[in-house]
Order: sequence, then structure tokens, then C-alpha cells
Amino acid sequence: MYVLTVDQRGSRRDIDRVAPLLKDLASAPLLRPFERTAGDEVQAVTADPDTVVDLALDLVRRAHWSIGVGIGTVEEPLPAQTRAGRGPAFEAARDAVERAKKAPAAIAVEAADPLAAADADAALTLLALLVSRRSTQGHAAVALAQRGLTQAESAAELGISKQAVSQRLIAAGWHAELAGRQLAARLLERADR
Repeated sequence: MYVLTVDQRGSRRDIDRVAPLLKDLASAPLLRPFERTAGDEVQAVTADPDTVVDLALDLVRRAHWSIGVGIGTVEEPLPAQTRAGRGPAFEAARDAVERAKKAPAAIAVEAADPLAAADADAALTLLALLVSRRSTQGHAAVALAQRGLTQAESAAELGISKQAVSQRLIAAGWHAELAGRQLAARLLERADR
């Protein structure tokens, strides 16, 4: 099981970004949805490592969050409210988000198996660094590719040539991200065994 604990960075000097985040992520495929747990922190539960990767990179793209991923068991049945959950995955997520606040890419993974957690952490950190350094134009091209548009369709939507779309995807590291997503999901799954 995976628990994501996400804390807004610099919240004392910034607007409250939790309400818009909760609205944006309301339809995410989760066992327990994102819910405000305290102040500027939200938490969610999923059993799917691909969902963890998707959400983590979405949060990285938003650039205002420290992301902790806790892996392990949870007390079942899960309570109706995410914040009432208990178990090692919740504890690991708490430790992870605290470590993420000091991490280079603001993301951290914790699990009972420290080596497996470190591997998943490294993969997510590399992906997070790739995504966080992407240009606005790169994000736009990647968003269209993620929706399944061809380069020709993306070019028409962006008002640029197909070759320019290709160049933006290359500069954005889109193909590396695809491979990295698969690797990160496999390593998260391994850490949950």
C-alpha cells in the first residue's frame, strides 16, 4: 500500500494552495482521496504504483509541494477519512515528507526495506528533477503527448510545426520520462513486497 503525504512549501509566505489542489485531484484513482490532514498538508492512499508516479510528477510540475511516499501495510479496513488511517505506510509517509522538505527534488520514499525504498526514491528523484527543469513549452508538448495526441495533432493545437513539437519533446526529455515512469513504478512495487 502507498500513502502520499504532501505538504505545501513556504505556506507561511504564500497563499493556501490546498483547496485548489484537492479540487484538481478529486478524480484521481485512489483508495482514499486526498484530504487535508493539518494546515497545508494533504494525504491520500492508493494500492497502485503507477498512480503514485503520476501523482508525484503532477505535484512536482505544480512546484509548491514536498512529496512523501510511504510504503507498507495499513490497518484495515481503511477508515472513510484518509486522515484517520493508521499503520506502517502512514508512518513511513510522515517520515518521507519530512525528509522531502530537505531533498533536492522535494520528494522522498520510505519503506520497511531501506534498500528498496532508496531505489524507488532515486528513480522518483531523477524523474522529478527532469520534470522540474522542463520549460513551459516542454510542459505543454508533454501534456498533449500524455493525452495521446500525435505530433501532428499537437502541432496543430500549439500552432507550431510538427518538427518543433518533436524538438520540444526531445528537449523536455519525454522519452526518458516514459522509461523512468515504468522503472519508478516497478521499484515502488518491489518496495511494497
